[in-house]
Amino acid sequence: MSDAVRLSIEDGVATVTLNRPEAMNAWNGAMAAGLDAALRACDADDDVRAVVLTGAGRAFCAGADLGGGGDTFKPREGGAVAGTRAQAVMWPFMLHKPVVAAINGHAIGVGITLPLTCDIRFVAEDAKLQFAFVRRGVLPELASHTLLPRVIGFSRAADLLLTGRQLSGREAAELGLASRALPASEVLPVALAKAREFALAAPLAVAMSKRLLWEGIALDAPAMMAREGPPFAWLGAHPDTREGIAHFLEKRAPRWTGRPSKELPSD
Repeated sequence: MSDAVRLSIEDGVATVTLNRPEAMNAWNGAMAAGLDAALRACDADDDVRAVVLTGAGRAFCAGADLGGGGDTFKPREGGAVAGTRAQAVMWPFMLHKPVVAAINGHAIGVGITLPLTCDIRFVAEDAKLQFAFVRRGVLPELASHTLLPRVIGFSRAADLLLTGRQLSGREAAELGLASRALPASEVLPVALAKAREFALAAPLAVAMSKRLLWEGIALDAPAMMAREGPPFAWLGAHPDTREGIAHFLEKRAPRWTGRPSKELPSD
């Protein structure tokens, strides 16, 4: 794992920290590789029930490292930009467990499209957020053209993506881009508290539900109903479903045995 990303795990919650505070966590190839390694490690560890993604220092991520000047976004060998190909990295939406973004400070460019691939977002109310791509002569990436309209609506997404204007964390919450805007010092604790809630749910059911949520971005209602049927039936025969009913009736804490890294059907 790269020094540009830190990983710590406590009580079933992993904290993944973008760790270039001297550069406001500007994105580069080392950070992409470190994030990929950290998320893959979290996904493979069934004791990790949820992940929190945040930034070290006063920024979440100030966007791409512009040290390359005018060639920053010029494709490298194999089509890579800034040291990586988007298709080669495990992004938060790919994990079989929830990922909560704790946007603790400024989030520009990839600094805001990255948390858009998380399941839930909390943001510092005074943070500066900006889909600045068109003001740098490039396009928003990481499926922003699909995800942002789904999250905040088409017209609001068009405003942010096509103007590249800046907004505050407070406005982001008002638009629905983040669940809540908070004082910067409260963002990570609130995100961690939310992450701990997932420990109460069955991990296999959460993994399948998350997969369907993200697949649903591209499916209509009838297609989703057809897609939900097989995993619903599969879970219905799993011991965790029996446990889910038993612990409720017996008024006790659940004892889940499902292991997403080993049992989750590939189809």
